[in-house]
Amino acid sequence: MAKASSATKKEPSKGEPVKKEPVKDFFKDVVFVLVAFFFLNSFVLASFEVPTGSMENEIMAGDFLFVNKFLYGGTTPRNIPFTNVRLPWFRVPAIRDVERGDVIVFEFPGQRDEVVSPEFWFYLKRAVALSGDTIEVVNRALYVNGKASPIPRNMKFNDFTIKPRGQGEYTIFPPGAPYNEDNWGPMVVPKKGDVIQLSAGNFEQWRTFIGREGHTTFVDALGRVLIDGAPSLSYTVERDYIFGMGDNRDNSLDSRFWGFIPEDNIVGTPMIVYWSWSPDIPLFDLSMLPSKLASIRFSRIGTLIK
Repeated sequence: MAKASSATKKEPSKGEPVKKEPVKDFFKDVVFVLVAFFFLNSFVLASFEVPTGSMENEIMAGDFLFVNKFLYGGTTPRNIPFTNVRLPWFRVPAIRDVERGDVIVFEFPGQRDEVVSPEFWFYLKRAVALSGDTIEVVNRALYVNGKASPIPRNMKFNDFTIKPRGQGEYTIFPPGAPYNEDNWGPMVVPKKGDVIQLSAGNFEQWRTFIGREGHTTFVDALGRVLIDGAPSLSYTVERDYIFGMGDNRDNSLDSRFWGFIPEDNIVGTPMIVYWSWSPDIPLFDLSMLPSKLASIRFSRIGTLIK
């Protein structure tokens, strides 16, 4: 009876080159690159394009910036890329906290009366006051805790007409306050643990703020303030906040208009301009390509942000 022969795997002889698997190796390299990019973009360094001129002349519309994310503690993605779908996220420990004068990139909390912004945007402002600080703008001069705040090196005004104190603007924060962009406050930037006294008279001022901290609020027919359905005479702040302003003071919609920035919303600080050109010329219109290339601001490349 013939024996059945068993198939044996041929071992490469000494000195014989090992046969590679190019497809498998390619996908392994792609996965490695994607994982490395995800890690770097989430926790270390990210790119940011500046869409508006609210920080001119420190940062120009059309600048492309490298943003340091690990300084304040990098986070996992906050939304599905190119969508407004928010994701649960977590933050790694920070090297240091935000300091007065830092330029910050943060998730926009929403317009003054919006609990959640319908669009997911990253904004860019200067942190001029921290939680617990008292901030006031007097005839355009900024005061923090009663002292004149340092003037950023490229701060500017475009309009030399100063709106007088007491002339309130409908669009200003908080609602109903007799403030305007040139004369604002005084007001304390909320910090975790602060207790805010509530009444029907100041309810509108704090309604959106409390809503952004995750609570429902309204005033009932008896004039009582209800938080999550329970009558409340006060509210305890649950997070720390920052007050942000643009260096281009007359062309900046900032905390004077839409309120405080939760520290949790801050994702990083810009370090350097790595590219810059006009944002007003379409990139994908081939007929405009010569003009787009001619708009490159070579003098901006390498500029450090302060």
